[in-house]
Amino acid sequence: MRIELKLYGVRAQIFKLFAVIVLFVSTPALAADKFVVAFGDSLSAGYGLKPAESFPVQLEAALRRGGTPARVHNAGVSGDTTAQGRARLGFVLRSLKAKPNLVILQLGGNDMLRAIDPAQTEANLSAILADLKKRGIPVLLAGMLAAPNMGKAYQTRFDAVYPKLARQYSVKLYPFFLNGVTANRTLLLKDGIHPTGKGVSVVVAGILPQVKRALGR
Repeated sequence: MRIELKLYGVRAQIFKLFAVIVLFVSTPALAADKFVVAFGDSLSAGYGLKPAESFPVQLEAALRRGGTPARVHNAGVSGDTTAQGRARLGFVLRSLKAKPNLVILQLGGNDMLRAIDPAQTEANLSAILADLKKRGIPVLLAGMLAAPNMGKAYQTRFDAVYPKLARQYSVKLYPFFLNGVTANRTLLLKDGIHPTGKGVSVVVAGILPQVKRALGR
């Protein structure tokens, strides 16, 4: 009698285990969050803002509200030029716990403010794009436009860098990261350069459709 009860107990445990396995195999896996890296300068880092007002945080919230589960990692460093971004790219990618589904490359504004030769800006951005392409990481290139006080010749050369690289590396281009912000002083901090929290929300609203399309692929 005891032997029969033991056998019955063993059979019951085996049945439970089998049921758990069947349930696990037959249940569809939940969609994993998309992983986005905002790789840029102070405009990505959130200079002068509360953490919740920064571009990565606001973009992540907007994606989730729109039905795209995503995590947006802040890899912005205030003051970074394209050369400095190029130098730290490998370290940033090695430090991540997962391979990004998308990198938003937002650099070049400090090059322009320092009047760095646009040829150097192009070379640095090209090296970054080549590295990301080699790693199989999709990119959305966030463009920058030169300020009018830089002079017409400089403005023409600088503004041409981003469309040229987007074509060369077959990446999507958001032509001007601060579109809708720079012409409205109420959306800028006192320095007249960096967006306020509301200014960042305008940036996010502008770039969001392209980010969603990029993640949808």
